Amino acid sequence: MILYFRNIFTAVAFGCGLVCIGAIALLLLKSEEYLPDLLVLSSAFTVITIVSILIFFKGSLKPPRKSFWYTLVSMGVKLLLEMVLIFLWFVIAKKSNVGLIFTFFVLYLAFTLFLILTILKTLNNKSLQKKEI
Repeated sequence: MILYFRNIFTAVAFGCGLVCIGAIALLLLKSEEYLPDLLVLSSAFTVITIVSILIFFKGSLKPPRKSFWYTLVSMGVKLLLEMVLIFLWFVIAKKSNVGLIFTFFVLYLAFTLFLILTILKTLNNKSLQKKEI
């Protein structure tokens, strides 16, 4: 249970850290008008990542045969939610400026990398625990 909260807290801290770094970069580049967009995108990606982490950790308690499917579902849900976010962001809200597109894909890659590293670390720890037994 503590592992869940630690990873969720890490995801939130990661999102806040990216917002701070992005805000500093925007202030240095004198592009303050993108700050609200950065906050909205970072919040959306943080929520999507937390949902994926919760699905993955729910499956990590299951037998290996079922936990594999939970891992796939976790990544699939993340992909679908991000596709909905892309649709809402670019088509409905018409945010198609080059700076916003760049921000979107940098955040997408950062949060995807965070999720993959979290999953790999958990699977590695799980495999090491089985070797010890």
